[in-house]
Amino acid sequence: MDRTDRLLEILRLMRDRDLHRAQDLATRLGVSPRTIYRDMDRLAAAGVPVAGTRGTGYRLADTIALPPITLTQDELSALNLGIAILSEAADPNLKAAALSLADKVDAALPQETISEAESWRTALTPLANAARGLSHMGALRSAIRGRQKLRLTYRHPEGAATRRTVRPLRLESWGRVWTLTAWCELRGDFREFRLDLIEEAMPLPELFVDEAGKTLADYAGVAD
Repeated sequence: MDRTDRLLEILRLMRDRDLHRAQDLATRLGVSPRTIYRDMDRLAAAGVPVAGTRGTGYRLADTIALPPITLTQDELSALNLGIAILSEAADPNLKAAALSLADKVDAALPQETISEAESWRTALTPLANAARGLSHMGALRSAIRGRQKLRLTYRHPEGAATRRTVRPLRLESWGRVWTLTAWCELRGDFREFRLDLIEEAMPLPELFVDEAGKTLADYAGVAD
């Protein structure tokens, strides 16, 4: 039996998730315990959730190993939003699982995405009301696509609420925080609004067209 076949057989034997001693596996497969030790190291290095140590035995941990996957920005945003909502769950197990998943997602993100999100993490986590932010998502996306002005009731982190008319330009997720980039007519400038702090997002019958200084491209130039 070559190494590849042996590794597959080890996985088949360990699917019962019982504890398997290296000596027993070695006898079953006709190799030395030292070979089994090396095989376990290879499986662990390949991402197989092997738990255990030499001398005590090995088992497959109760985890799910996913192959590498590629996410679109919208898919990543949806994942981040779901994590944000569950991180506020009353169930401590769900909350702990959401935070653990968030750490794994962050660890797998490209470094430039991590650096962008990091500056928001301390100030904006946990979210004030993640479920409320989710409730506005459909209206905000529709207004961006339809180039429709919105009237927002926005409560600042300090507690004060304001009402303002905005031109919605872009939705983004930063780590586990969602923001709306918009041109704010009250301030006469671009603003970033946290979705969890938006109390009301009312579409207005008024549409908008591009005007110099008020477009997303203009905002990108300001941000740069």
